[in-house]
Amino acid sequence: MEMHFGAMVRFHLLWLFIFCSAFSLSSAGPAPFVMRISCGAREDVHTPAFNTFWNKDFAYTGGVPTNATRTSYISPPLKTLRYFPLSEGPENCYNINNVPIGHYSVRVFFGLVAQPNFDNEPLYDVSVEGTQICSLQSGWSGQDDQAFAEALVFLLDHTASICFHSTGHGDPAILSIEILQVDDMAYYSGPMWSQGTILRTAKRLSCGTGKSKFDVDYSGDRWGGDRYWQAIPTFGQNSDTPRSTESSIKQASVSPNFYPGALYQSALTSTDTQPDLTYTMDVEPNRNYSIWLHFAEIVSSITDVGQRIFDILINGNVEFNDVDIIKMSGGRYTALVLNKTVVINGRTLTITLHPKEGSLAIINAIEVFEVIAAESKTSLEEVGALQTLKKVLGLPLRLGWNGDPCVPQQHPWSGADCQFNSTGNKWVIDGLGLDNQGLRGFLPDDISRLHHLKSINLSGNNIRGVIPSSLGTIASLEILDLSYNSFNGSIPESLGQLTSLLILNLNGNSLSGRVPAALGGRLLHRASFNFTDNAGLCGIPGLQTCGPHLSAAAKVGIALGALVSLLLIVICSLCWWKRRQNIIRVQQLAAREAPYAKARTHLSRDIQMTRHNNHGHSRTAAENGPSLLS
Repeated sequence: MEMHFGAMVRFHLLWLFIFCSAFSLSSAGPAPFVMRISCGAREDVHTPAFNTFWNKDFAYTGGVPTNATRTSYISPPLKTLRYFPLSEGPENCYNINNVPIGHYSVRVFFGLVAQPNFDNEPLYDVSVEGTQICSLQSGWSGQDDQAFAEALVFLLDHTASICFHSTGHGDPAILSIEILQVDDMAYYSGPMWSQGTILRTAKRLSCGTGKSKFDVDYSGDRWGGDRYWQAIPTFGQNSDTPRSTESSIKQASVSPNFYPGALYQSALTSTDTQPDLTYTMDVEPNRNYSIWLHFAEIVSSITDVGQRIFDILINGNVEFNDVDIIKMSGGRYTALVLNKTVVINGRTLTITLHPKEGSLAIINAIEVFEVIAAESKTSLEEVGALQTLKKVLGLPLRLGWNGDPCVPQQHPWSGADCQFNSTGNKWVIDGLGLDNQGLRGFLPDDISRLHHLKSINLSGNNIRGVIPSSLGTIASLEILDLSYNSFNGSIPESLGQLTSLLILNLNGNSLSGRVPAALGGRLLHRASFNFTDNAGLCGIPGLQTCGPHLSAAAKVGIALGALVSLLLIVICSLCWWKRRQNIIRVQQLAAREAPYAKARTHLSRDIQMTRHNNHGHSRTAAENGPSLLS
């Protein structure tokens, strides 16, 4: 009985252990998705001090891999980068697939090309998912916190597109790219926060510490996204005093932001001589900024509610009244985070902590994000059509045509005109201007997938083949200029369906046949059409006169009749040739037998003459016989 009871206890303990283990695993949840690319690297890379894994750079983009120079000690210790010469186009993108849908911190580190005669500090723009997040300014390579660009963005289609846009000041050079998944609700900031919003990191400060650190240096939770915290030991002008503690901090590394507890173990406090604690930074004017302020009461002399109270002003406006850290956080050594989104009209953001009731102010960390409305993308169908055109027309590399055609709006594709379609909340293409670009190949039917085109100008190229009849389905088309190319065949009847067409230039090609009657009729409605320099065209004033118009059935009948006639001619020719060969063969045979035939003829004649003579002698003797006897 005791053995049976002991077995039962062990059985239940085993199941309890399994249940607890399963619960622990389910509570922890899956690890966040992480993708790190060492740009220009031909092999996977591991870097110290945490043996960080970096994927090799293969099949993501174009550009040129080469050796790198890091611009800051905070940059990853990587030896290669990828740069993008302007000759390959003004827009170049890393297109990364198989990214789980979710919320991500996307970070790009910049580098310098380690080759002589290169611009030591190129200036260019950076966009993520079609939204521009960064524009490098002169002097960036000497600022640690400008060695990278970072943004929080939702990736909703299993891809990440990170693009670099040349501005004519050197070739973009990229050291590394990181895509780090964060909690879906990370940095939730109220009504303005949504999947249509991107938060660009403008500043992230750890107050009172002596060394800049990443989350990984703090042993932070991976769901935090491995943030970089720039150390700021003072706000300047002897206005503050650094503070620190070894005590652990409660309520720090919690969902959804998972701040490292060590972030709150240092702080800056104001002084008796200068009670206001003020931080100022430069910002872009007329933008929204989301400001996150971090507090923990770590000063040993402050032990109870009411001993430290202050207001928080942003650009002179009181945003938080009577902040009491112990009261609001629930105790000492406990993290408190306050967030406010404000509109900044000028070029300066000033955060002021104003003490009340004789106390001093304190702050542990500051985060400032620019709030950017995510750009709506171009219709996928129309992007696909443009990519087909790029391929079959042999678009020159200098035009680029990488990323999204219409966004960021600061960098649309050269030769593609965009219009926002509010109905579908997408950008569409309403014009193509690719004249005199050295295009070759043929015009594909896919051009009809650009449903919103009003103007097409492909003149002065070397496009060959027939004009696709699918052009007649683009109902909005007003201008079609295909002049001075190598188009052949007839003008499609479908072009007569383009009732909005005002200008049609087909001159300077090798077209033939009758101009569709519907197009000819449009000439009476103030439309401007040009069909000259096409030797085979006919049917309207100014062109040659067409022959009798034949229906399709008549044309088929004529073709069949001609085919039958041709067959009869071939058959008769074969019969004549066969008979002629027989005659020639007989003549040749007679010529070979002629001597023998002549000899036989002479012999026959001699025999006949001999027989005739003999017969005559016999008759004479018979007649003369009695005379002789008498």
